[in-house]
Amino acid sequence: MDIAEVAQRSGVPASTLRFYEEKRLIASVGRRGLRRLFTADVLERLALIALARAAGFSLDEIAVMFPPGRRPRIDRQMLAAKAGELDSTIRRLTAMRDGLRHAAACPATSHLECATFRRLLRAAAAGALTPRGRRFEAARKTVLHRRTAH
Repeated sequence: MDIAEVAQRSGVPASTLRFYEEKRLIASVGRRGLRRLFTADVLERLALIALARAAGFSLDEIAVMFPPGRRPRIDRQMLAAKAGELDSTIRRLTAMRDGLRHAAACPATSHLECATFRRLLRAAAAGALTPRGRRFEAARKTVLHRRTAH
C-alpha cells in the first residue's frame, strides 16, 4: 500500500506516518515514485500505536515496545505502571469533580467561608491536586471524606 492508502485506511495523516517512520515506529518497504510503500501489517501497528497513545504512553515509551522490523514487545510491567498512573489520574479528577460540584451547590455566602472549599484550596496550594503530587492521596481523602454540613 502506498502512503496515501495507509493514511486513508488508518485515518492517520500522511505527515504523521512520515513522523512515525522517522521515529522508527513504522517502516516503509520501498517507494513508488515519491510515495512510500508499506505492507498491510502497518495498519495493525498503527492501531496499536493509537491504543498506546490513548492510554497515555509517550512516543518514546511506544518506541521501546515497538522495535523496528520486529513484532511489538509489550512489557507487562509498563502496562501495569500505566494502569496505576491512570488510577491516580481518575482519583485526582474525581476529587476535582466532587470539589467543583460541592462549590457549585454550597450554601455558604462565599466559597472562602466553606470548609470543604478551603481544604480544596490548601490541597491545590500544596501541589496535591497535580497529576504527580506527592501528597495527592492524603489531600483527596481529606477533601472527599471530611465534608462539613452546611
